[in-house]
Amino acid sequence: MADFNKILTPGDYENGEINVVIEIPQGSNHKIEWDRENACFMLDRVEPIAFAKPTNYGFIPQTIDEDGDELDALIITDQPLTTGIYMTAKVLGVMKFIDDGEVDDKIICVPADDRNNGDAYNSLSDLPKRTLEQIEFHFNHYKDLKKPGTTKVEKFGDKEEAKEVIKAAINRWNKQ
Repeated sequence: MADFNKILTPGDYENGEINVVIEIPQGSNHKIEWDRENACFMLDRVEPIAFAKPTNYGFIPQTIDEDGDELDALIITDQPLTTGIYMTAKVLGVMKFIDDGEVDDKIICVPADDRNNGDAYNSLSDLPKRTLEQIEFHFNHYKDLKKPGTTKVEKFGDKEEAKEVIKAAINRWNKQ
């Protein structure tokens, strides 16, 4: 397997496109994580099925979020994507998120070329309202059985705010 952080860049985030590596398919309760040290995926844990991911979950290469991991991305598609693939994604916005006291923001995106829906999603306001409600509910409650009250969605931010989060994460990567 290739080391995604060595072969991929974060993408052209200033123009709203990023490279994203898929860790967890939509609908999965397996917490699959990129192990940066060993350059491979690992199953970190199995979550209760009630907390299966409402979207595909991945990371942006060559970024570091405030929690020390690569910057997370939530990728909205009609069907689950496979662990280990990468894609070019269109940035729609950001979910400002606190996990166990740490900033753990999530970039919300869609495939850059989605002919199925005619590239209809260009901002968070283009998504069905229920999609954002499900994402918010999931992240506010997915740790309730083990550590209740330790996660909080603070707000959703627009594409420009997302670009600032990505830029800061790239700068952290470059300083390491």
